Amino acid sequence: MDNPFFSATRTHQTAKNSLLCIGLDPDFERLPAIVKQDENPIFKFNKDIIEATQDLACCYKPQIAHYSAIGAERDLELTIDLLKSLDIPVLLDAKRGDVGSTATMYAKELFERYGADAITVNPYLGLDSMEPYLSYADKGVFILCRTSNPGSSELQNLRLEDGKLLYEHIAESAAATWNFNSNVGLVAGATKPAELKRIREIVGDSTLLLPGVGSQGADVAAMMDAGAGGGMLVSSSRAIIFASANADFADAARNAAITTRDEINQYRIAA
Repeated sequence: MDNPFFSATRTHQTAKNSLLCIGLDPDFERLPAIVKQDENPIFKFNKDIIEATQDLACCYKPQIAHYSAIGAERDLELTIDLLKSLDIPVLLDAKRGDVGSTATMYAKELFERYGADAITVNPYLGLDSMEPYLSYADKGVFILCRTSNPGSSELQNLRLEDGKLLYEHIAESAAATWNFNSNVGLVAGATKPAELKRIREIVGDSTLLLPGVGSQGADVAAMMDAGAGGGMLVSSSRAIIFASANADFADAARNAAITTRDEINQYRIAA
């Protein structure tokens, strides 16, 4: 049976002609003054962004730390409830990684408390630390492989005894032994097109979550060329949601989302 998250995102991609995954990473200090007056200011901000862009995004990706750090879990719950009511997939960016007993509780938090359709996890502790997430066969699990941050090469590009780089080993494991429920995707930074191309060679048509477009300055043409041949969720957060700090923030977010989607599609069609 096809995984519900991957199936749903493909449906939205086709219907909306969009690979865009909009990250909901609110920073209270950057919220427009007009929403800070609301009882749930972060939810109000997210709601206006979602309503302005829902026809442009194949999924949304809230980053959990932006809520839990300031005690805004209720805003996160309301945001996810809204997305559920619109039948739009929710990818909760948590990057969890801990021993099995703790991972079991994290998995329950993310999938059952918040109702996420997919999450991100850290593979550093090995398979047993990821099994509690992977056991939710109807959910998507994106494993960090080659991330977009500048310091990622310190570990992810280490060469192993068999000659492979660490991120290649992760990609191979994710495509084989870790994918026992056919619910695994990989996080592969759009800022690293050479590594992204290598990951695509290893994992075939598996879905890749591609952060780095927008504020991190990824080359969209290079990303689309490197990632061609399989599923792609192209993530952009700050460049869209903080396109304006004024009362027109939702309209500005929509315009930024359209620009991003259209640039992606320019090279998507060419491929």
